[in-house]
Amino acid sequence: MGTNPTKLALSLSAILGLSSLSLCVSANAQQSNTEAVSDIHQIVQHEESMVVIGRRAETPLNIAANVNVIDAAEIQMSGATNLGDLLRGHGGIQVSNNNTGPVFSMRGFTASQAANNTLILVDGRRLNNIDIAAPNVSAISLNQIERVEILSGSSRVLYGDQAVGGVINIITKAPNSTGGSLALSGGSFDTLEAKGDVAGVINDAWQYYLAGQYSESDNYRDDNADETSSILGRLQYQTLEEDFYIEANYFDNERQTPGSLTKEQLEQNPRQSNPWNKGDYIHDMTTALRSGYHNQINDTWTLGADVSYTDSNNTNLQWGSSGRNDRTLLSISPKAVAKYQIESGELNIITGIDYNLGESIFSFGRSNQQTQSSAYVQATVPLTTTLSYVVGGRYAEADDDLVDENVYPNGIGLDQDAHAFELGLNYRPNTEHRLYVRADDNFRFAKVDEQAYTSPGTVGLKPQVGRSFEAGWDYAYDIHNLKINLFQLDLEDEIVWDPSAEKPVGGSFDGANINADASRRYGVSTAYDIQLSPALMLGVTYDYIDAEFTEGENAGKALSWVAKHNGRGYISYDFANHWQVFAEGIYTGERFIEGDNANLDPKLDSYVLTNIAINYSYQQWSASLRADNLLDEEYVSAGYYSAWGSGFYPGDGRNLRLTAGYRF
Repeated sequence: MGTNPTKLALSLSAILGLSSLSLCVSANAQQSNTEAVSDIHQIVQHEESMVVIGRRAETPLNIAANVNVIDAAEIQMSGATNLGDLLRGHGGIQVSNNNTGPVFSMRGFTASQAANNTLILVDGRRLNNIDIAAPNVSAISLNQIERVEILSGSSRVLYGDQAVGGVINIITKAPNSTGGSLALSGGSFDTLEAKGDVAGVINDAWQYYLAGQYSESDNYRDDNADETSSILGRLQYQTLEEDFYIEANYFDNERQTPGSLTKEQLEQNPRQSNPWNKGDYIHDMTTALRSGYHNQINDTWTLGADVSYTDSNNTNLQWGSSGRNDRTLLSISPKAVAKYQIESGELNIITGIDYNLGESIFSFGRSNQQTQSSAYVQATVPLTTTLSYVVGGRYAEADDDLVDENVYPNGIGLDQDAHAFELGLNYRPNTEHRLYVRADDNFRFAKVDEQAYTSPGTVGLKPQVGRSFEAGWDYAYDIHNLKINLFQLDLEDEIVWDPSAEKPVGGSFDGANINADASRRYGVSTAYDIQLSPALMLGVTYDYIDAEFTEGENAGKALSWVAKHNGRGYISYDFANHWQVFAEGIYTGERFIEGDNANLDPKLDSYVLTNIAINYSYQQWSASLRADNLLDEEYVSAGYYSAWGSGFYPGDGRNLRLTAGYRF
């Protein structure tokens, strides 16, 4: 199952140590009644889990950034059946899929780079892999999600490595009451899914939550069947002063990979598989353990620590060649949070240390152990009751112990460091308006397998560094909600794959990972929602991104796979008792195929995806019929440039899904 007994034992020891500490301290704590625990749980859950925006849901937004939250009501309204369909078009997110799972790009990154520049968290735990493989969001069933927080733009000070284009934090349901749900669904391409969850209150302090999911589908393309199962268990202890939790999650996904198509094959039959990829597959198995303890030691300070251990095993068959990749990641994050009441408002300070020990071992003779250590501090300081500023910094080090039997047969050690600072102003003259400006540094270290495959003479890729600037205005009054955000992101030494670069000495295929020429992205994001009546809501978003190289032979050329224009419009209408209809149209503009940095080929066509859902709810029962890509639009969901012939991955055609559920 890909489990490393030694590291797993270390992780379990740390978890049990936290458990013992919690029990010892809590023995003297005063127990509160069930209602108080429920209220406190909701507060603690928001403060602990809402790491992106660091606020309770009912309080004003006090962070100088563009933040969007998709809550449980919006998830249910959409009728979406997976995270990819839910997030498409929200917060400027562009979704790509090479028929192995969705990848989320923010602020103008390609599909390949999105996995390394968009940070995805589950309850604050990193889902990103330590190598270039995209995080598998299929591990998260929508029935487990309470809300999704989307922070557009870099936020390196708080979240560390890979928080360049944005942060997506997925908050799972909390065990704050006794009950559960069951749901069954089926649809196009022989899709079947069953999922359920149950939560309970053991006593005034202890709660539990269990969730499970199983699905199978042949999917849109031939030879693209997949089977997925997952289970999640959480035990939580809470009092007025303390919060302790321990959880375990297991995920298993096996999927056939149909490969890319030529332009001629795509036009002839987009559902066909590449004959050279018959029998290819990817099988992922992941076990994740997480625990944490937080103690409010007085009215001002809260101290805590979170520990997580992830063990992943990936086996695959690609182009007739089998492979295996074993990954482990141990993360330890102690932190301290202070809240001081001063005359002009609440002064907030958060400081902590992040320690990550990751290892990736490949079957073809490559391995890398990477250690990242960093320390950070951030303060939100009220200057007046309406004006505050945010200031912070982070220093990080990365050490790689790399072995590659072709490139570095004797092994090599790489040591690097980087830092980031941020400064922002947040002005809220009243409850309707908010204005903000922010400047933020960002950086990311090369992934474990990126360092192993570089051109001759390049020993270690430099850290990717950049700086972002943004300003925004939020307006919320009565039935109106408006957001406008302007941004600019400048990058140097961006870490990318260049198929034209000279391959390493002993390399088995052309191309290499490089530090690319400088680039610049600027744009505007807008969103407007209006509640015309208690039964009718409309909304529209528009995102403009201008992304181009600013140095080198491609200076002035557009960055590939970045659509300059994107938009989304939706309508939700409760047309009868217990009945609601939801429809949306998502526009993706024309763009160059990924890797066409010289802009040689014609742009790929723009397209509009139309989705509709009809939802029914009565007491504990619910049902939903959703049609994705209702008009059966043909489009390219991922593609890669080659002078010898580019490869295209078609997006899914019309997909119908019927779901029935019961909550108890």
